[in-house]
Amino acid sequence: MYFLGLDTSNYTTSVALYDQAHNEIIQQKKLLPVKDGALGLRQSDAVFSHVKQLGDLVEELMRSYTGPLDGIGVSTRPRDVEGSYMPCFLVGELVARAMAAVNHIPLRLFSHQEGHIMAALYSTGKMDLIGKSFIAFHLSGGTTECLLITPSQEKPFHVELLAQSLDLKAGQAVDRVGGLLGLSFPAGRQLDELARKSQKVYKVKPAMKGADCSLSGIENRCKRMLEQGEQPCDVARYCIDSVYGALEAMTLWARKSYGFLPVIYSGGVMSNSIIRERITSQYQECYFADPAFSSDNGAGIAILAGLSHKGSETP
Repeated sequence: MYFLGLDTSNYTTSVALYDQAHNEIIQQKKLLPVKDGALGLRQSDAVFSHVKQLGDLVEELMRSYTGPLDGIGVSTRPRDVEGSYMPCFLVGELVARAMAAVNHIPLRLFSHQEGHIMAALYSTGKMDLIGKSFIAFHLSGGTTECLLITPSQEKPFHVELLAQSLDLKAGQAVDRVGGLLGLSFPAGRQLDELARKSQKVYKVKPAMKGADCSLSGIENRCKRMLEQGEQPCDVARYCIDSVYGALEAMTLWARKSYGFLPVIYSGGVMSNSIIRERITSQYQECYFADPAFSSDNGAGIAILAGLSHKGSETP
């Protein structure tokens, strides 16, 4: 059985095909174009870019498969909560609805966040956690959240918000500091590479309010470091270590509050190699997705569509 997944986020146009019998994913994705010096896109520009890119990506993806589809999944909103909405997801939903109607196949609607979590489970080889409770983190340009994932009868899993950033999101902090350093948007991969050149490790005390974190001070601190003549690689490292400090504090809080549950880290910021190495070297049962499945992608959406299909079982 084969399932198509579409995800049209504010960063990336992405499509994926899930071969459920062999538990294999084929995906195509393309970043949305951003002008030099910009730190993001207006929704109208994101929508236009998805309209231009989505058709080509679907055509490229389906060249590898000529058979029928058994279902389609699409992300229609950032998070699975009331009021969560971004116009860019309408592009993927429109195409998915049309394809499902023409082919007379089921259409499943999911949140972008659910797709991230599912992609991380697939990439880490932890799909056996479906039907169990675990902690998930979603750190991206628009979200910095600690989540409790529990079994659900209606969907593959239920998502409950436990803690979050009260101001700047981790991805925003990374991109803003990247902008200060002259890096292109999105800056995550370049900032990671630059930070790895630093010989320093910063022990940053995170700004916490209960279980929630505040990341708004990172940009100002990095700006002062640059003004004081600090090396760009050290500024990049300070930014990464600041995000790490908040993430570690939230991880420890979640385990203290909910017991020793497995922890899954998802979202584009979790592609960072420094954060991944520090967490996994110090804490057990903590899992990071491969970068190809951390950043925005339709893979998790395609897998969710497969798992939601009547009679499907977790591989």
